[in-house]
Amino acid sequence: MASNDSREEAHKWYRKIHLDWLFNTSTFLGNLFIALVVTYFFRQLNYGDAVDYVFLIAVLAVGLWITEAIPPFAVGILIICMLLFGFGTDYLMDEPSPVDIYISTWTSNVMWLLLGGFFLAEGMKQVELDRSLFQFAVKRFGSRPESLLMGIMVVTALASMVMSNTATTAMMISSVLPLVYVLGKEANYSKALLTGIPAASTIGGIGTIIGSTPNAIAVGALQEKGWNITFIDWMLVGMPTALLLIYLFFRFLNYKLHIHSASIDLSLLPRSTRAIDPVKRKSVIFTLIVTVLLWLTESIHGIPVAATSAVPILLLTLTQVIQAEQVRSIPWDTLMLVAGGLALGIALVEVGLANILMNEINRLPIGGVIISMLFSLVGVLLSNVMSNTAAASILIPLGLTLPLPFSVAVPVMVAISCSSALLLPVSTPSNAIAYATGLLEQKEFRRGGLFFMVAGPVAAFISVILWVWLYLQV
Repeated sequence: MASNDSREEAHKWYRKIHLDWLFNTSTFLGNLFIALVVTYFFRQLNYGDAVDYVFLIAVLAVGLWITEAIPPFAVGILIICMLLFGFGTDYLMDEPSPVDIYISTWTSNVMWLLLGGFFLAEGMKQVELDRSLFQFAVKRFGSRPESLLMGIMVVTALASMVMSNTATTAMMISSVLPLVYVLGKEANYSKALLTGIPAASTIGGIGTIIGSTPNAIAVGALQEKGWNITFIDWMLVGMPTALLLIYLFFRFLNYKLHIHSASIDLSLLPRSTRAIDPVKRKSVIFTLIVTVLLWLTESIHGIPVAATSAVPILLLTLTQVIQAEQVRSIPWDTLMLVAGGLALGIALVEVGLANILMNEINRLPIGGVIISMLFSLVGVLLSNVMSNTAAASILIPLGLTLPLPFSVAVPVMVAISCSSALLLPVSTPSNAIAYATGLLEQKEFRRGGLFFMVAGPVAAFISVILWVWLYLQV
């Protein structure tokens, strides 16, 4: 009894003095030490101070993204600050150089496109259009176990193409929980729902530029190189790939879990009791239609998607669907992370480090096809243990230095592969939400994680190569 009391008292003191800050600080310093040591040996290659400094930033950023000693968005800010300090002053370099290219990532087309998408997603949430999509799936696909699961996964995927994957998963998971509680967590159908929904949400994000942050990073990086990928250009490769992967995973779940034998009662599913202002609801629907149409028809009217992203910001605030409180809840941290990732990518290319690394890779006795597949595989492996945005920020600038057509294809392959990381509960926020219900064990994610580790890169390679050759004619 005394032993238990002492342990409990020690735990109280641990919480009181907040020793977690000590762990984070030591981890940060450990990453900095490793980055300095690795850079010291890298300097022996004599590539120059600018290359060595960006190499140091890259190694430090990768370590911090993996260990999460500080939040990922803070790493993004740190990257930009280090670039401004290193190149904007004469403390480290012989003379300052222009740093506008690093600061401009905050106002890039990608950032405005993502911001417009965030406003749309928040507007849909406020008037419960997201919940209406779920009710549509139930009505449209009926009560047959296979049909209902397929319908829920497809609707989840479509919603995640314009909404936050995290928000989509949270909404769909909460909607099916009453059914899961009745079936029991050991039921195969419960496992299929709780793993199928986060997978469909994450993979569905592949479908549009705003559906997943790695997509926007790939588009932004390609734009810097002179390749303008429009909203509909991306959909031509992203949507078929996403829907194919989701269908294959549905068949995989059906085969492994035998869900056809489940007995389900749809009367258990919850219905919304919150009164929704019909005017606000119609205004969100109108805004959604107008914005998406403008994005899809960019090649006709010539207005950049970044400019048309102002439509949801203006209309949804004008109609008071989104007010100050909702604006504060928008994931600004994601924008900070993206800005830092884009800045790091620009620096890797600007100082020539990306070319140096790719020259070494190109010397390997393997062809461009094998290198492309390796990029896809590394993308999905990295994204299972770190932010997919961070993984994309590291790999996409390297892919840009490959010869055509791979310099266009590989960044898109990497973006798709980074969205196929579903092995662990922490691999994606969607998995974390499903795991947080307490109804799934960690091992339940291995089934889908291993499936997508193979299917994701393979589908990315095949679909993107066909897209580049047949549509973009590179």
